[in-house]
Amino acid sequence: MRTHRVYSPVLAEGLHILSGSESRHLIKVLRIRPGAKIKAFDGQGLEADGSVVRVDDPVIEVEFSKPYPSVVEAPVLITLAVALLKGDKLSEVVRRGTELGITTFQPYVCSRCQIRELSTNKMERLRRVAQEAAKQCGRSRVPVISEIVNLASLPLSSISLVADPRATATLLSLLPVSLPERLTLVTGPEGGFDPQEVSILQQRGAQLVTLGARQLRAETAPLALTSAILVPGAL
Repeated sequence: MRTHRVYSPVLAEGLHILSGSESRHLIKVLRIRPGAKIKAFDGQGLEADGSVVRVDDPVIEVEFSKPYPSVVEAPVLITLAVALLKGDKLSEVVRRGTELGITTFQPYVCSRCQIRELSTNKMERLRRVAQEAAKQCGRSRVPVISEIVNLASLPLSSISLVADPRATATLLSLLPVSLPERLTLVTGPEGGFDPQEVSILQQRGAQLVTLGARQLRAETAPLALTSAILVPGAL
C-alpha cells in the first residue's frame, strides 16, 4: 500500500486533524480512504507514521505514532546566499537546492543585480516552492527563505565560500576533512560580482572557490557548488 507524505507543522503522537491544502489534495486528488498510510513531517526535522482513521471532507483524522528524527537530512547546515535573479530562476534554485539539502536560502542584492526587490507574494511563493519540494523529495526539514539583505550585510558563518571565476582554490583545498556544522555558500548575480564587493567579503573572512574552467550561469553555480558538497562522492 502506498504511503502518502503530508506536511504538518504540529506533529505529536495520537489523533490529529489534517485540514487546508494538505487534506484537500489527499481527498480530491488522491481519493484517500480510511486505513491509508500517512507519513508526516513537521518541517523541522521530525517525521511520524500514521494511518487515516476518518475522512470527512474537508478534514481527515489521522492516528500518528511517536515522531522520530529523519535520517535523510544533510550532516551540515548550509546557507545558500543567492543573488536575486530574473524571471523564475530563483524559484528553480530554491526547488533544486531544497532537493539537494540546503537548510536556508538567503536572497541578497548587490550592485550588479538586475532585480532589486521581490514582492510579498513572490517571497511567499518561494516558501511554498521550498515546502512542496521538501515533501516531494522526502525531506523532513523545510528550508528557510530569509528576508532579502544587501550583500554588505550578508550573514556569514565561520566557513563561508564564494564562487568566483577568478578563484584558483578548490573545494578540496578549502574544506576540512570533516565538514563543519555550518557552512555558507555565496554565488553571484547574472552580471557577476563587482570586484570591490568580493574584496569586502574576503575581508570578512570569506574564501573564494573555483567551480572549474567553464563559466557557469547564475542559476547553475548555486546548484553546482551545493552538489559538490552534499552529493556523496562529489568531493
